[in-house]
Amino acid sequence: MSKTTDTPQGQVADAVKGNWVDTLAPAPLRPYLRLSRADRPIGTWLLLLPCWWGLFLASASTGRFGWHDAWIFTGCAIGAVLMRGAGCTWNDITDRDIDGAVARTRSRPIPSGQVSVRQALVWLVMQALLAFAILLTFNLNAILLGILSLVPVAVYPFAKRFTWWPQVFLGLAFNWGALLAWTAHTGTLGWPAVILYLSGIAWTLFYDTIYAHQDREDDALIGVRSTARLFGADTYRWMRRFLVATVSLMAVAVIPALVPGGNALAMALALGGAWAFGWHMAAQIRHLDIDDSEVCLRVFRSNRNAGLIPALFLAAAAAV
Repeated sequence: MSKTTDTPQGQVADAVKGNWVDTLAPAPLRPYLRLSRADRPIGTWLLLLPCWWGLFLASASTGRFGWHDAWIFTGCAIGAVLMRGAGCTWNDITDRDIDGAVARTRSRPIPSGQVSVRQALVWLVMQALLAFAILLTFNLNAILLGILSLVPVAVYPFAKRFTWWPQVFLGLAFNWGALLAWTAHTGTLGWPAVILYLSGIAWTLFYDTIYAHQDREDDALIGVRSTARLFGADTYRWMRRFLVATVSLMAVAVIPALVPGGNALAMALALGGAWAFGWHMAAQIRHLDIDDSEVCLRVFRSNRNAGLIPALFLAAAAAV
């Protein structure tokens, strides 16, 4: 295992240049913040946005948004930071040998020797406990869903060892917030939330296939599986399929959630969000070059803005 890093001062190779962790955070904390991907905030957004989708769709369906919903909104944001950090820490612990063999990841804190496995485990537990404290402020069904979410989180790092579709397992973990936030608002899990969850999984397949193309060659050398390797040159066709699935499932989630309320403007706004979301995804396909890792990373990161589109439209639907 490599004990050196390709980037100066312990920086991670694919981190945002000039990020706050590398420039402002206290030096002793930097390896741990890098372990949590605080220097790469896109993943936190991708975990958070389905939570906001679920909350705003639930609010639009019930016609109410109160102080507790404002806390759900805020608690999901804090929880996304913590659980994304805990999940990434777990991922780096389980993948420490693989990361050391891949050019893009060998500069991460564990393979580069900045943090030991034991230190990483302690850091993982600290983040998880703080996230659990936030979860306890929600209703019982939401708490139970939050605990259940640990199953896909635990399994995901191992998926690339036994399936060509590890992105499905990432989708199961990353979009759980749609179920949890809906339930935190309504008290029970409903079919619109489940369908919205499936829409998020299709979106994850879309964006994480883009991300996986960065490591396609290294993954082939060490035997790691991914949809990027599975699809190869056929990636663009699969991306269009994921786009259609994402938008269609989101629309199917919106209709049963909002039809009972009879608010035509809310329905139009929510469906407009799904439509605009699809246009952003289509633009990503047009700009994507699967053989250029820098382009892949740039297009992947644009999914923060993509996911914000339906969140804003659903928020507007909840407000009318």
